[in-house]
Amino acid sequence: MAGPVLVVEDDRELRELVRRYLERAGHAVHTTGSGAQALRLLETTRPAAMVLDLGLPDIDGLEVLAAARDGGEVPVVVLTARSAVEDRVDGLRRGADDYVTKPFSPTELVLRVEAVLHRSRAGPARPAVTGYGAGRLLIDEARHEARLDGALLDLTPTEWGLLTALCSAPGRVFSRFELVNRIRGYEFAGYERTIDSHVKNLRHKLGPEAAHIVETVLGVGYRLGWSRDA
Repeated sequence: MAGPVLVVEDDRELRELVRRYLERAGHAVHTTGSGAQALRLLETTRPAAMVLDLGLPDIDGLEVLAAARDGGEVPVVVLTARSAVEDRVDGLRRGADDYVTKPFSPTELVLRVEAVLHRSRAGPARPAVTGYGAGRLLIDEARHEARLDGALLDLTPTEWGLLTALCSAPGRVFSRFELVNRIRGYEFAGYERTIDSHVKNLRHKLGPEAAHIVETVLGVGYRLGWSRDA
């Protein structure tokens, strides 16, 4: 059984509001208003996802985000009053899978949590691993794994979605808008401009040849530079 959704929010009324909406949607929920307690719950409850307020009273919420993303296993929806574009970009660059600013719609928040849960779970089993670049890049969607030259890539759910979207049609140019909708599953206002940050993070993990694997098409978007193996 999947773990609970961990809600980390220091405002008690907001915390209870989010808990009620998530439980009505059928999710088990653990809550806390403390960053330190959140770090303990990450280890003891193995949550399936986390809703995280960055403005915690004891430690910086970014420290909790880093702990959640350390193993690349816990998708995180940031819920915060930090609404500036720079704050959103910084949160996403640090590994958040989605970013919701206050005031917010509880129903929309639940949908976004469910979207990151869906993306983090392995898809339907496939009989074979798909190779690209004469077998150098391997995508195993059944196991939710990507390997480059035999080494397992430690990708966030968003980076995984970005890479597999590009791999779905090697050589085809995807606009930023298309990638947002492929990865997120719905339009997320203001998110298009953050795709570049996720591409940068993905390229860092792909190593020295990254610019040839994920190619930039100026003024349009991105494409996979390697062809699919026969």
